[in-house]
Amino acid sequence: QVQLAESGGGLVQPGGSLRLSCAASGSIFSIHYMGWHRQAPGKQRELVADITSGGRIDYIDSVKGRFTISRDNAKNTMYLQMNSLKPEDTAVYYCNADLTDYNYIRNHYWGQGTQVTVSS
Repeated sequence: QVQLAESGGGLVQPGGSLRLSCAASGSIFSIHYMGWHRQAPGKQRELVADITSGGRIDYIDSVKGRFTISRDNAKNTMYLQMNSLKPEDTAVYYCNADLTDYNYIRNHYWGQGTQVTVSS
């Protein structure tokens, strides 16, 4: 069974930084894609940044230059370094992965989410 677990959220002042982690565990054969999404109160969930197994990275415009996504393949872990945080970054952040398990079944998985609150 595959699980994704996010960590690293919290309360930070505007201009501050946080580093989110997403650890994938279980019978993982290969991870093809991982992404960070967020959902603010009253808004739809949006993709913030993603990274493919080939290393292609994309960001939404509102976080370019402030957020950095990375991945440690050996640890099946993805990170999101968030700098210069703004109140509008406040949301629950979720990680998502497209992977194949050892039964050679490919599927999408979601973590439970971690709250990020940017406020003075």
